Amino acid sequence: MPQPADQPVKTGLDLIQREGFARLAGQRVGLLVHPAAVDRRLAHAAAIFHAAGEVDLRCLFGPQHGLHGETQDNMIEWEGFTDPVTGLRVLSLYGRNRRPTGEQLAGIDTLVIDLQDVGTRCYTFIWTVLLCLEACAEAGKRVLVLDRPNPIGGSEREGAILDPEFSSFVGLAPIPLRHGLTIGELALYFRRRFALDVQLEVVRMEGWRRALWFEQTGLPWVMPSPNMPTVETALVYPGMCLLEGTELSEGRGTTRPFEIFGAPFIDPERLVARLQDFRLPGAVFRPLHFEPTFQKHASRVCGGAQIHVTDRHWFRPVLTAVSILAVIRELWPDDLQWKQPPYEYETEKLPLDILAGGAWLREGIEAAREPGQMAAGWQVGLDGFAREIGELLRYE
Repeated sequence: MPQPADQPVKTGLDLIQREGFARLAGQRVGLLVHPAAVDRRLAHAAAIFHAAGEVDLRCLFGPQHGLHGETQDNMIEWEGFTDPVTGLRVLSLYGRNRRPTGEQLAGIDTLVIDLQDVGTRCYTFIWTVLLCLEACAEAGKRVLVLDRPNPIGGSEREGAILDPEFSSFVGLAPIPLRHGLTIGELALYFRRRFALDVQLEVVRMEGWRRALWFEQTGLPWVMPSPNMPTVETALVYPGMCLLEGTELSEGRGTTRPFEIFGAPFIDPERLVARLQDFRLPGAVFRPLHFEPTFQKHASRVCGGAQIHVTDRHWFRPVLTAVSILAVIRELWPDDLQWKQPPYEYETEKLPLDILAGGAWLREGIEAAREPGQMAAGWQVGLDGFAREIGELLRYE
């Protein structure tokens, strides 16, 4: 277990409370939150803002999976309602619209955003932030982002940069799969990248450093979405999210989603023996059988493996997932199938392509390219991205 930081990290939510909500004085406020929008005492931001006499809270917004994280899977829309606790309107940003409408923004002056990201391009909460920035720019509304840690650290980036031709709701800007930014830094990047004329303020954290893992922050982990139960899940997710673009189970319907993977046709011992030949850094694989309770291959016995991360600093989640796909294609070439659209509102392009940010992964797997060779092709894009976001970094 990583050693804790010298002082517990204070999030943007912690700090705005400490300031007595002075930044919101005289403002009508809308609040975009999900289950992980809590302070270190596990009090939820909606309850905190509602109880604060200094805040004129007018409505709540919720992203994918709902305000309370109740919708389990992708492409399950939800509709707004009246919150029985606060009596406030709850407006869905994953239903008939994925960005606030002018009518929804008309009754507020400032939209406050408090969302826990997991450091991966295909995690949709960051794209809800971008769509909110665009909507607020059009409506002349101010945006205040309460920053939170990147739970898998801010020192590493991995994976190909998104090709804009493959933009979708799992990628709307040219960033890598593992981006290494906080949600506040991403908001600043989006504003500059898309030249958005929006008044944006980020309430920076205190005590967070880019090398910190989430357990070192002293903050409680709350699932930001139903299939993100632990920090270990978040660590493997930048690569294992790619399996959503295949007919392999990525472990949804088990208690270890994204750490467990497989399919009915896979021989676990044969799979793991071949993966060991790759000597992937920071991870070992354990052969297993499992039976998903929902989603792909529900109620069918699957063979596969579980990823056990042995060294977080050396572990490369995207390289690991690319190697898994390469091995399964090699051993079971007729059985590995690409998932067909629709997927996250994309009805034409293959889900694997929009998750990978281009056709490079699918074409590389089909051509039996070495995973290390595919990974080498990422570096030029990663170097360019590092230069592009350098001055936007807000933490040491």
